[in-house]
Amino acid sequence: MCTVVNFVKDTLFFGRNLDIEYDFGQKIVVMPGDYPLHTKLAGSLIVHYATIGAARAEEGFPLYAEAANEKGLCMAGLNFPFNAQYFEKAEEGKTALAPYEMIPYFLARCATVGEAKLLAERVEIVRIPFNVALPLAPLHWIVADKTGSIVIEQTAQGLKIHDNPVGVLTNNPPFEFHLQNIKKSESLCAKNPDKVMDEDKKFFSQGKGAVGLPGDFSSESRFVKAWFCLKNSECGDSDAAKTAQTFKILDGVAMIRGSVITDEDRRDITRYSCCIDAENGAYYYKKYDDLNVKCVHMTKENTSGEKLAVYEM
Repeated sequence: MCTVVNFVKDTLFFGRNLDIEYDFGQKIVVMPGDYPLHTKLAGSLIVHYATIGAARAEEGFPLYAEAANEKGLCMAGLNFPFNAQYFEKAEEGKTALAPYEMIPYFLARCATVGEAKLLAERVEIVRIPFNVALPLAPLHWIVADKTGSIVIEQTAQGLKIHDNPVGVLTNNPPFEFHLQNIKKSESLCAKNPDKVMDEDKKFFSQGKGAVGLPGDFSSESRFVKAWFCLKNSECGDSDAAKTAQTFKILDGVAMIRGSVITDEDRRDITRYSCCIDAENGAYYYKKYDDLNVKCVHMTKENTSGEKLAVYEM
């Protein structure tokens, strides 16, 4: 379970709630531009764009949950169970990538959403686990820059690339459902309606224009609420104001411990929220039990060299 929002006001602020019932050992990882990136079947990239994001660094490979590169392109993988379908092998002429290779490979090679879309047209995702201890996660992906975003989903029908006009992604059902589903909420607005039943307004409150806005934690409801908040978002022009606004939008769809219990009797919570200032290469984050926002920047010191730069979260 997760939510991603693309808050664009001149530049992109890429926000993500990571909703999960366990800690996967995530740290902030910077992959330098000259760090050798080796894939299982798509060869190696020796010189590429530097990348920052939350990842588990395993055997020298950054298993990113979300990240951004030095060109301002951002990408995140979100849980997509039952629908995600990985193939045994790629068709001839296609680039075969394991699901955990998608983010580092795309961000290493692509500077824009347009380039990412062209690359995705040549990709098929194959069923190759990282190792026996790390089973494959069923995922779909959002890729964004300040001009827009796309969603990449591979189901039994093959890999699909969707233009994303709303800048939001959650989990199941597939993206096409979410785009249709928000149409039911298009009449909701931030202003109060012109007329109310209670003429003397004894029981009148603000926010009546959004009566019916979903408030539960299901992926389809989080999609609608995040879309509504993003569409009506207003803030100042400073980077600090935009960062704060992105976190506020994410807070509106965050999971509270005890409010979502999985079939395995685990507590699904928003383990961390992050906001990536894509233009400045800054990764801001806060954890569930620590509301202090912290930041790691891409710098000259950590974007060169042949070692991953790893920072505790």
